[in-house]
Amino acid sequence: MLVIAHLSDIHIGGSDRSAERADAVMRHLDALPYDLDAVLVTGDIADHGLAGEYEQARKLLTSRHPVLLCPGNHDVREEFRRVLLGEPAAAGPVNRAHRTGGALYAMCDSSIPGQDAGDLDDETLAWLDGVLGEDGDLPAFVAFHHPPAPLHSPIDTIMLRRPERLADLLAGHPNVAAVLVGHAHTAAASTFAGRPMLAAPGVLSTLRLPWEGATTLAGCADYALPPGLVYHVLDDTGRITTHHRVVPA
Repeated sequence: MLVIAHLSDIHIGGSDRSAERADAVMRHLDALPYDLDAVLVTGDIADHGLAGEYEQARKLLTSRHPVLLCPGNHDVREEFRRVLLGEPAAAGPVNRAHRTGGALYAMCDSSIPGQDAGDLDDETLAWLDGVLGEDGDLPAFVAFHHPPAPLHSPIDTIMLRRPERLADLLAGHPNVAAVLVGHAHTAAASTFAGRPMLAAPGVLSTLRLPWEGATTLAGCADYALPPGLVYHVLDDTGRITTHHRVVPA
């Protein structure tokens, strides 16, 4: 059995409380009496993609657990690489594979520079196909920012474009246990290409849904609700169970 913590959308620089809320979540994880297989942060690390925001995020996201990141639509690839990853600045997609004792994590870049919607471009899909094929017997999690299937929320207007391309790719990789995403600012569970599609809640804010009075993206964020995270448990039979937690901040 392995346990993953999954959080998203910390938006450092997005409000005076963004760092405080992210710090509360990371302190909660570090206080656990259990070593997590990984902590996944699925995008929108910074709010404006500024170097100073990433400097602050780099300090906040330090943990005794492995912390794995991918960009979101608010992130800027060059500064993400330079500050968070310690690599030369470059404009191409930020795709990274990580292997632990229990799983493969393919952290993909679904951002489109300058746009809010997402896409997995040809370079990213080719990279993902190769990475998943290298460890066909190892359970794999494919993680990126933009949900590839509708969540029946205002975020659906800026979800992943051309999701059928990813669905076709996943059909050839039965070792993929789940697709893990952010962007939704609310915990959600659905399916995509026959796999669980699990969205992390937002750390900075929670998105109100249409039946809660939100019909457009404008003004639908609730900053009063506490930050959240989810734990995904993969058991020895390959079954995934997700637990939801809120963290006082």
